[in-house]
Amino acid sequence: MTEAARVLALLAERGQTLAVAESLTGGLVAAELTGVPGASASFRGSVTAYATALKHELLGVDGTLLAERGAVDPEVASQMATGVRVRLGADWGIATTGVAGPDPQDGQPVGTVYVAVAGPAGDASRTGAPAGPPVGKVVPLRLNGDRGEIRRESVRIVLELLHEELSGNVRAQDTEQNGGN
Repeated sequence: MTEAARVLALLAERGQTLAVAESLTGGLVAAELTGVPGASASFRGSVTAYATALKHELLGVDGTLLAERGAVDPEVASQMATGVRVRLGADWGIATTGVAGPDPQDGQPVGTVYVAVAGPAGDASRTGAPAGPPVGKVVPLRLNGDRGEIRRESVRIVLELLHEELSGNVRAQDTEQNGGN
C-alpha cells in the first residue's frame, strides 16, 4: 500500500477530508492522491500556487511575510496548509514550498523545502472539554538530487508527515476515550 493510500484510508476511516496546497511539487501531491481508487471519499482538491502572488491571493498567506521572507519559508508553508484547509473546507491541509532548482530562489539554495500539515482542533464532542488548538506542524528539509528527485521526495515526505499526524491524532483520541493512560 502506498503512503497516499494509507493516508486516504485513515481519513476515510475517520470521515475526514484533505486539501493540498502545492508550490514546488506543481500538482504531484494531488496526482499521487488521486491515483488511489476511491480518493474522492476524502480528497477535496488542491491549489497549485506556483507564483508567489497566488499564495497570498488564493491561500491567504500574509503578503508582508511573502514580501519580507519570500515564498520559501516555514511560516509560508504553515499558512499555505491552513489556507487551503479553510478555503477548500477540509479537515486537514498539507502544503509544499521550496526550491527544486536548477537555480536558488529567494536567497535559498536548491533543495531547501518546507512541508506542512494543518489539522482540526481537538474533538471536544468526545471529551466534553473545550476543543484544543488546531494541529499544525512544519518540517524543514535539505534535499539532494536533481529537480525531479527533490520534487518526488517532497511528495513522499509531506504524505508521511500527514500519516504521522493522523496516526498520532488517532492515538490521542483513543487515550482520551479510554480515560487517560
